[in-house]
Amino acid sequence: MSKCSALELLRQFSPTISVGILTADLLSLKSELSVLEQSDVKLVHVDVMDGCFTPMMTVGPPFIKALKTKLLKDVHLMVENPLEKVDSYVEAGADVITVHFESTRYVHRVLQKLGGMTNTNDPERKLVRGIALNPGTSLSVLEPLLEEVEMIMLLAINPGWKGQSFLASTFSRMEKTRELIAQSGRDILLCVDGGITRDNIGQMVGVDIVVTGSAVFDGKAPLENVEFMTESLRQP
Repeated sequence: MSKCSALELLRQFSPTISVGILTADLLSLKSELSVLEQSDVKLVHVDVMDGCFTPMMTVGPPFIKALKTKLLKDVHLMVENPLEKVDSYVEAGADVITVHFESTRYVHRVLQKLGGMTNTNDPERKLVRGIALNPGTSLSVLEPLLEEVEMIMLLAINPGWKGQSFLASTFSRMEKTRELIAQSGRDILLCVDGGITRDNIGQMVGVDIVVTGSAVFDGKAPLENVEFMTESLRQP
C-alpha cells in the first residue's frame, strides 16, 4: 500500500494549525519543537523573508534543514524571484512550499517547476505547492493558477511588519476563494496567515490550515495554547 501524499495527510488533518517556529525561543529550538510534537500539530511553519520582498530578513535553507522533526515543514517564501531559489528549499526538506503571486512575473513557471520536483523527505509524500496573496491583490489572479496549486494562502496582514491586526476584509476573501476552489473541481486547501489570535481563531470557518505563531509561543504555556487554538478551530 502506498503512503499518503502530503496533500492527503493535510486533508485528513483539516482543519489544523501550522505553527510559526520563528516566534519560538530559537535558543531552545529542540525543546520548542518537542512541545509541538507532543500535541496534535502536524505542521511547523517557517517564514522566509529576504529583506527585499519584505523589509525584514529571517532565515534560509540551512535553518529549515536543521529542523529535526517528524512534523511536516511548511515553508512560506517571501522572497523576490523565487524561480532559481526553490531548489535549495526543496533540498532542505520542505514538504509545503508557498510562493507569493507578487514576487515574480513568472509565478506560473515557478509552480510548474515545483510540480516536477521530488520531496527529499519521502518521494511518495510529494510536495504541496501553495500560492500566497497579499491583502491588496485581487483574487482574480488565482484562476489561471488553479491547475498548478494544492493550497491557496490568503494573507490577513501585510507581510513584513510587526504589530498588525487581522484585516476584516479577509473574511469576504475567504468566502470568495472557497467558491473559486469549488468551481475548479480540484482538491485545493485554503490557508489563512497573519493576525490569528486566541480571540479570533474560532472565526476561521471553512479554512483548512491556519498559520499562527506568537499566539502559541507566548513564553507561558505553548502546549495549552496549541490545544486551545486547535479546539477553537475545530468547534462546530
